[in-house]
Amino acid sequence: MPGSSQRKGAIRKKPKGNPTAGSGGRVRRGLEGRGPTPKAEDRVKHPAHKRAKAAERSKERERSRRPVRKDAEASVEWVYGRNPVVEALRAGVPAAALHVAEGTERDARLREALLLAVETGVSVLEVPRTELDRVTAGGSHQGVALQIPPYEYAHPDDLLTRAYAANEVPLIVALDGVTDPRNLGAITRSAAAFGAHGVVVPERRTASMSASAWKTSAGAAARIPVARAGNLNRALKSYKDAGLMVIGLDMNGAIDLPAFDAATEPLVLVIGSEGKGLARLVRENCDLIVSIPMTSATESLNAGIAAGITLYEIARHRAN
Repeated sequence: MPGSSQRKGAIRKKPKGNPTAGSGGRVRRGLEGRGPTPKAEDRVKHPAHKRAKAAERSKERERSRRPVRKDAEASVEWVYGRNPVVEALRAGVPAAALHVAEGTERDARLREALLLAVETGVSVLEVPRTELDRVTAGGSHQGVALQIPPYEYAHPDDLLTRAYAANEVPLIVALDGVTDPRNLGAITRSAAAFGAHGVVVPERRTASMSASAWKTSAGAAARIPVARAGNLNRALKSYKDAGLMVIGLDMNGAIDLPAFDAATEPLVLVIGSEGKGLARLVRENCDLIVSIPMTSATESLNAGIAAGITLYEIARHRAN
């Protein structure tokens, strides 16, 4: 009858979905574990996470307020003192600026420094004396300082090339364990004065060509190269292979310096530290150990003084 479809039970209604299908793994997945619970700091909505983020932002703000040392400032070197500054300018050392203290008396050396700076295009700045005291760490700057880039070391082979280019018998000074930059400066000055072709220093556990070494050298570092060797013993072996005799300077040497008759040969003079002398391996690489005769009352000489005496004696033999 029409309308009978509205009677209860007249039409069989199908259930939703597919009653014969399984759960598709939903139940099994629901029973599986979800791994370890993340730390409170790692859960975005947890208060501990918010506190950690706030602390991190606070540290970032603190770091941003600290003064940052620029790379250019960190790499600046200073040559100070009137003679070293004049010698550096004469040698054409690349310089950024010449700083002169206010009220400094202008003698012949300072006037020459100013003239050389103008001729080579180096900026001249007049600064308070306290500023020079600061940049030279209280050194004896004599009212003048030259701002230069870090020292550019030569290669040990360059020293031989320099000697052969000048058609001269090679004479090279090597330092073993000399850690005082003033000794390095003094030895560099003696090497330049007595005809050596360069100074070799190892990369580690040694003095570097700092402002103190520049000043002690009285500008000689601008006239004679200083080479840096990654391994001093390998550099000495390389010199020996090139035909140079390696002599070490030590108070217990096998021969006294005045009796050393091979001074006219191509030489490498090795200077050890005042306290420890030559290292064992360096000593074994030497062809001969010489000593400076002294009275028994004196135990040893400063490395710079000993180098100067020995280089003078070698130069005297070569001149004769």
